[in-house]
Amino acid sequence: MSDWRARATRASKRPFTRPTGAGGTGTALPAPEHSMDPRPDPAEDGVSLEGSVVDAAVYRDGHRIEAPASLAEIYRQLPGKPGTMAWIGLFRPAETQLIEAAERFDLHELAVEDAIVAHQRPKLERYGDTLFVVLRAARYLDDVEEVDFGEIHLFVGPDFVLTVRHSQAPDLSAVRTRLEADPALLALGPEAVLYAVLDAVVDGYAPVIAGLQHDIDEIETEVFGGAPGVSRRIYELSREVIEFQRATRPLLDIMASLEAGFVKYGTDEELQRYLRDVADHATYAAERVDGFRQMLQNILTVNATLVSQAQNEEMKQLAEAGHVQNDEIKKISSWAAILFAPTLIGTVYGMNFETMPELRWAFGYPFAIALMGVVCVGLYFIFKRRNWL
Repeated sequence: MSDWRARATRASKRPFTRPTGAGGTGTALPAPEHSMDPRPDPAEDGVSLEGSVVDAAVYRDGHRIEAPASLAEIYRQLPGKPGTMAWIGLFRPAETQLIEAAERFDLHELAVEDAIVAHQRPKLERYGDTLFVVLRAARYLDDVEEVDFGEIHLFVGPDFVLTVRHSQAPDLSAVRTRLEADPALLALGPEAVLYAVLDAVVDGYAPVIAGLQHDIDEIETEVFGGAPGVSRRIYELSREVIEFQRATRPLLDIMASLEAGFVKYGTDEELQRYLRDVADHATYAAERVDGFRQMLQNILTVNATLVSQAQNEEMKQLAEAGHVQNDEIKKISSWAAILFAPTLIGTVYGMNFETMPELRWAFGYPFAIALMGVVCVGLYFIFKRRNWL
């Protein structure tokens, strides 16, 4: 094992130690970045680099001349042959597999570490004559109305392209087929492969944008229709749009960096036009995603306003119902008081006491009736004056 490989292996397998104290035990745990990527290391099973190769071929002047049985043969064929380029596609390689490829193509250890760990933001970095590009592809899943994100790493050297996929999408075999059908474009070299992959990733954003636009239109209808669960859907869609924005926004910096190196690195003029076209599409996608995020913020504000208005309306209706109920209670209480007065007088006069006043008075009965009437009329006018009746 070479010194570089030993250092990379030790760095990639360095354990993460939880600090002691505050509940820590000081035990060694896997590094956090490796816990995100649970691919087993096939070294113990004797799996070679070829085990993760999806397709590998050597091209000369834009034509596929052969597909060697091993990557070692590809590596032997490249040096000193103008117009010859190798394109190797890997799918979810393990650490030892990627380190083996890094040794053969002299890749920088920092870029290899990023490719091993994965879960990187889109970026472009130069390590000598080699470009390291990270792209995030996206696809819209109609059945669950969600956006699925993938990740692609590209190592673009003077005479080779190494693509590392960490997800099923996008399918780079379609990109390879497209380039092989256009030898003039493929003859432009590794940068043509980089353009084709960039173009495929950016073109893949169009269905996602259409799907998100459809979801936003549905949400607008639900908001103004008063759907009860629309707030949750707005929140979930906002998270997807933010994640999509993290995939598209850095692309503008990537394309600007490529354009800044056109003259310095002698990029073919025709390829420059193609890359500028990709930059235009990436700008359009980024602007649409920015617009989606702003729209969702506005929709969330409108939804909160409508919910508040609906709550205020309900409170108003409850207040009005309470007011009407209070009026009814007042009326019932007033009539109950009016009817209670003669009942009280009649009850007093109905008591069997010998010494009771006016008990044997000839006008006792008319007086009691008149007293009942005066009390009832008096109470009626009092309650009427206070708007209880």
